[in-house]
Amino acid sequence: MATSFAALKKSRSSSLSKLVTETAKINAPSEGSNEDNRFWTPSVDKAGNGYAVIRFLPEPKGEDLPWVRVFSHGFQGPAGKWYIENSLTTFNEKDPVSEYNSTLWNNGTEAGKEQARKQKRRLSYIANIYVVKDPANPENEGTVRLYKFGKKIFDKLNEKMNPEFEDETATNPFDFWEGADLKLKIRNVEGYRNYDKSEFAEVSPLLDGDDAKLETVYESMFSLQEFLDRKHFKTYAELQAKLDMVLGLAGATATAPSVMSAEENVVEMPVQKEASAPKIESSDSDDENLSFFEKLAEED
Repeated sequence: MATSFAALKKSRSSSLSKLVTETAKINAPSEGSNEDNRFWTPSVDKAGNGYAVIRFLPEPKGEDLPWVRVFSHGFQGPAGKWYIENSLTTFNEKDPVSEYNSTLWNNGTEAGKEQARKQKRRLSYIANIYVVKDPANPENEGTVRLYKFGKKIFDKLNEKMNPEFEDETATNPFDFWEGADLKLKIRNVEGYRNYDKSEFAEVSPLLDGDDAKLETVYESMFSLQEFLDRKHFKTYAELQAKLDMVLGLAGATATAPSVMSAEENVVEMPVQKEASAPKIESSDSDDENLSFFEKLAEED
């Protein structure tokens, strides 16, 4: 704090440093925020169409796979409260939402099945990518980023690694030297992002196989196992409490939603022995919608 004009003039060199430090604090994402600038997201135009070229990168240093898989749930309860949590089924463990959805599905009513669909488990993958071309945001080109995607994109990766026809050659799309760029072609189909026309380019080395540049890319990659850290997952008891709060289930059993008004008594429907609830996974557009809902939930 300057106490005089002379002091102000004398201290002006240190003032810039102080201001830079303070603006960094302001611009830094707050703790607990869902904003993570390490992630890249493809942009679309007003018509919902987009194009970009990315290269999936190999497993990070000290890790076994070039991707991680995470299950989550994201939905809004009848009172407007949100349930947005990672699912313990990621670790093949029991999860209260999955169990509740199975009960809803097996009660034999369409209302129960519809609620189970709305509360379905969402599947996401996370991998490191190199942004080859991003026409909408060219400043992203040449950067290493994290990319969160769904089953449709993963299916394309799997098809590249495990081709269906004998005239196709199995390719590791995550390889620096013998991988292939993915041309993301996004269309708006009935209000949702569609990736069906996305395709891999011919096999080619990234950055012309320049080992010095590739090593720089390798050293810039992010840990993926971080996203499986237990700190990102609540315990079963904590998730159950959250579910009860969002759906108003405290002390209640999982019965079918009733079409009667809230003032009327809910009549329990007889449970029919059916096959367990199908695994209703998400599409890539579901993951993008979930990110939008996460922001809404933060604002509530």
